[in-house]
Amino acid sequence: MLVILFCIVLLILLVSWAKVNPFLAFLLVSIAAGLMLGIPINKVTASVQKGIGDILGGLLIIICLGAMLGKLVAASGAAQKIAEVLVNAVGQKYIQWALVAAGFIIGIPLFYGIGFVLMVPLIFSVVYKYKLPAVFIGLPMIASLSVTHGFLPPHPSPSALVVLFHANMATTFVYGLMIAIPAIILAGPVFAQFLKKIPSEPLATFRAEEMPADKLPSGFISFFTALLPVLLLMLTAFFPYLGVKDPGVLKAMAFLGDPSIVMLIALIVATYTLGIKQGRSMSTIAVNFTDAVKDISLILLIIAGSGAFKEVLTTSGVSNEIADSLKSFNMPPLVLGWVIAAIIRISLGSATVAGLTAAGIVASLVVSEHVNPNLMVLSIGAGSLAFSHVNDSGFWLFKEYFNLSIKDTFRSWSVMESLVSIIGLGGVLILNLFV
Repeated sequence: MLVILFCIVLLILLVSWAKVNPFLAFLLVSIAAGLMLGIPINKVTASVQKGIGDILGGLLIIICLGAMLGKLVAASGAAQKIAEVLVNAVGQKYIQWALVAAGFIIGIPLFYGIGFVLMVPLIFSVVYKYKLPAVFIGLPMIASLSVTHGFLPPHPSPSALVVLFHANMATTFVYGLMIAIPAIILAGPVFAQFLKKIPSEPLATFRAEEMPADKLPSGFISFFTALLPVLLLMLTAFFPYLGVKDPGVLKAMAFLGDPSIVMLIALIVATYTLGIKQGRSMSTIAVNFTDAVKDISLILLIIAGSGAFKEVLTTSGVSNEIADSLKSFNMPPLVLGWVIAAIIRISLGSATVAGLTAAGIVASLVVSEHVNPNLMVLSIGAGSLAFSHVNDSGFWLFKEYFNLSIKDTFRSWSVMESLVSIIGLGGVLILNLFV
C-alpha cells in the first residue's frame, strides 16, 4: 500500500509540479512501481508493454475512428444543427437535462469509452454555440455514461457479476435503474451547479466555425449520422432475441456488432452523408481526418501509460494482497463488497478489474450470508467507480478532451465518480431493507 501511495503521489507531482509529459511520467512511475513491488527486473518492461498493448488493443481503433467521426460532425455543421434542434425542442434552460437523458439512453447499450467519444462532439457543439461552461454542461452527461457502465447490464463488469453470483439479469437491471437515476441526478446536474466557474477550453478538433443555416445538413441527416453507431450497436444487441438460428447469420451479426466495425461503418456513411453529399471533396475530408488523429494522439499515449501502470500493479499481485487483508474485516457483506471494489479501483484504476476481483473474494459470502445476489452485483459495481484519479484512463480522457488542469479534473471528474459510488452504495442499502 505504501508503494502504491508513493507511486500515485509521484505521478501527480511529475505531471502537475514538474510539468513532465503525462505519458513519460506514467512510464517512469510504472517502471519504478514494478521494481519496488518485486517484479523481476527482466520482466518489468514486458509488463509495461503488455499493459500498453492490452488497453490500446481495445481502444485505438474506436478512439481514432470516433475522433474522425466527431471532426466530420463538427466541420460539416451537423453538430451545430443538432445543438439547434435540441435547444429549440427543450429550450436553452433545460439543455443540460436533455443531454443527460441522451447520455443515459445511449449509455445503456454502449461501452463507456465508445459512448464518451461519441457524445463529446454533441456536448462541445452546445458549449460553443451557446457559450456555456463546458464542465457544467458536459459532466452530467458523462456521469450518466459512467453510471450505466458500472451498474447496468449488458456492460462487461455487471454482466460478469450477474453470472458469477447467479443473479437475475432482468432483476439486476431494474434495481440498477432505481439506483442509477438518483445517482445521475445528484452527481450530474445537481453537483454541476458548483462547477460553473471551472475554466475549460475543450479540445479544438471538435470546434467548427458557425455556418449559415442554408449550408447546414438537415436535422435528420445530422442526428442519423451522429447516432448511427448507437443504432447499429442497439440493433446487434437485440438481434439474439429475434430467434434467428442460422450459424452464418449469427457469425455475420457478431462481426457487424463489433464496436470497431460499427465505428468504421458509421465513418464510411458519414463520409458520404456529411462529406460528399454536402459537396465536400475527399481531399478536404482526408485533411479533417488527419487533423482529428493529430489532436487525439497525446490522449492515446496517456491512456497507454495508464494501461502500463495498471498492468504492473496487477502483475505484482498487489490487488490480491489488498483483497486478502480485507477479508477479516467484520462488516456487512454488501458494504464489504463495496469497500474491496473501491480500494482495488483506487489502487489499480480499472473499474472492470476492481469489480471482478472483488466478486471473486466475496462470492462465498453471498451464499453463506444469504445476501441478495442482485444487490451484491450493484454494490460491487458502485464500489468499482469510486474516486477515479491519475491511474484511470477515464480520468485522462475527461481531462484532455475538456482541456482541464489536474486540480480541476479532481474537483469535477473525481468527485463526480465518488458521489456516484457513495450514492450507489446508499441506494443498495436502502433497497436491501425492502427486498
